[in-house]
Amino acid sequence: MSPLEAIAALGHEEILFRQDSSSGYRAIIALHSTALGPATGGTRLWPYSSTSDALVDALRLSRGMTYKNAIAGLALGGGKAVILAPPEPFDREQLFLAHGRAVQSLGGRFITAEDVGTTPADFMVAARETEWVAGFDGRGGDPSPWTARGVMAGLVAATEHRWGNPALEGRVVALQGCGNVGDALARQLSEAGAALVVTDRDAARAERLADEIGATVVAPEAIYDVEADIFSPCALGSILDDSTIARLRVDVIAGAANNQLAEDRHAEALSARDIVYAPDFVINAGGVISGSVALLNETQDDMVRRVDGIHDTTREVLDHAARERITTLRAAERRAEMALAHARKDDR
Repeated sequence: MSPLEAIAALGHEEILFRQDSSSGYRAIIALHSTALGPATGGTRLWPYSSTSDALVDALRLSRGMTYKNAIAGLALGGGKAVILAPPEPFDREQLFLAHGRAVQSLGGRFITAEDVGTTPADFMVAARETEWVAGFDGRGGDPSPWTARGVMAGLVAATEHRWGNPALEGRVVALQGCGNVGDALARQLSEAGAALVVTDRDAARAERLADEIGATVVAPEAIYDVEADIFSPCALGSILDDSTIARLRVDVIAGAANNQLAEDRHAEALSARDIVYAPDFVINAGGVISGSVALLNETQDDMVRRVDGIHDTTREVLDHAARERITTLRAAERRAEMALAHARKDDR
């Protein structure tokens, strides 16, 4: 569908296009829903091939944040920002000062932190222009470890659902993406006794991790052909499509990447192959949960309970899908939509 058709179909409340010629800043901020509270979601910096591609990414990611926050039981809505990476070299400080001004212009309707291509340090810069950023010391801290912890909880739940046993000892996990979250997850999996096959676009990064945990490294494209128990996508989204799904030799998919399905129909393709898919927006909510502590005036104990609760939420979604004979994606969407409908009813 066209970008305008996508906006209509996904039901966004507001889209902001912003640029600053002096810094090379060009960005899209998509607010999908504020029914539960201010829209929250990360900021992605990526060399998109076109503005249209960047817009579609922002639209899909922001809808995912709405569902993620709703399922996690947070009083927060869903949004996302994408910055089209300028040609190198560029002044990163000026770029994120410009981003801070763009976020500030929304007056608190959007709160953001790191995502793919950005770091906590970037938001320390943006914080000079806006109060509506988080994910660094003093404002929630680095969310990556908590994202990994939540994904691990969801992955264990999916393992238990598939095989009737949560133990990972002897399981083979093919992990795609060795960034902050993927690295932390890989170490947790290794400590739990799983054998890992890893890949990353940065071969040196994959090799370093493999050396430290005793994993096997494969080329990025080869990860889809690895015979394993679990495939864990922890890099970019839209990687589960007609071609890659046909190549998979796994029983479970559970990873940290957002929007793993190229299209919603690919949930049906996974189901047809009897592959258990733990929806990404269910199991990767640990990061946004960790950042919500200050926003929602919750305690550290509340946060840990919510992150670890991803295990039970994942089991409930997977069990509901099996019981109702629907895809796990649809089961997760229903759960989120019920929370949103309840919030809108209360607002009337």
